[in-house]
Amino acid sequence: MPGTLPLRQYDLVICDIDGCLVSEGQESFDVEALSKVAAYNRLAVERGDRPLITLCTGRPQPFAEAVCRLIGNVHVPCVCEMGVWLYDPGTNEYEMDPGITGGDLSAVRALSAWCEQEWGRGVGGGVSQQPGKNASVTLWHRDTAYLRTLVPRVEGKCREMGWPFRVSMTWFYINCDLRHVSKGTGLDRLSARLRIPKERLAGIGDTASDKCIAERVGFFACPSNAAAAIKEHAHYVAKGAEAVGVVEILERLVG
Repeated sequence: MPGTLPLRQYDLVICDIDGCLVSEGQESFDVEALSKVAAYNRLAVERGDRPLITLCTGRPQPFAEAVCRLIGNVHVPCVCEMGVWLYDPGTNEYEMDPGITGGDLSAVRALSAWCEQEWGRGVGGGVSQQPGKNASVTLWHRDTAYLRTLVPRVEGKCREMGWPFRVSMTWFYINCDLRHVSKGTGLDRLSARLRIPKERLAGIGDTASDKCIAERVGFFACPSNAAAAIKEHAHYVAKGAEAVGVVEILERLVG
């Protein structure tokens, strides 16, 4: 019928960045694949026959903002820094999780200082901290196997000091996140703001931390490079890796 809106099964795709849209390593962006994601977002706005794509990531807000612009999301808020921030690219508003207290931020600074004292440049440890984090600490070392051996020490220090952190290892980083803040809590805030029910949401992830996405969407998919533990929660696993796989998944969602 003339004037009838096109049908689509989902209204929004919530996509992780590292391991999905880009590599967590130092490889160049797959510009060709990302341009297809941007074109998809543009058509989502123009035609309404497919869901918009936004982000849910552990990366700092500035990186998430850049990727939002790259993929053409200038309409829908995204979740940054493992739930610390909701960033709205349309209004340029930044909202920290209201449950983060001054005491939590003091613990972040204390953990950061301790890690620098133990393994930072000043002591020749070679462990660096990812810049741009406001309410979490992320550690990196060129030797990932060595970095992995530090996880028990970080966990032990947090217990000893009563610092409220959840410590986990990704492909290349140690993430120290406030226990009561996560991608899941960020998505809960996003869903409440947008008022989109679970059955109208789709999600894409590649590691165990993305299980919280899978639990909050009606359809969950992974690129082929995803960890086996998260593939178990997927309705669909793409044949392609990273951004190529994401494009493959998005094409399945066209109304």
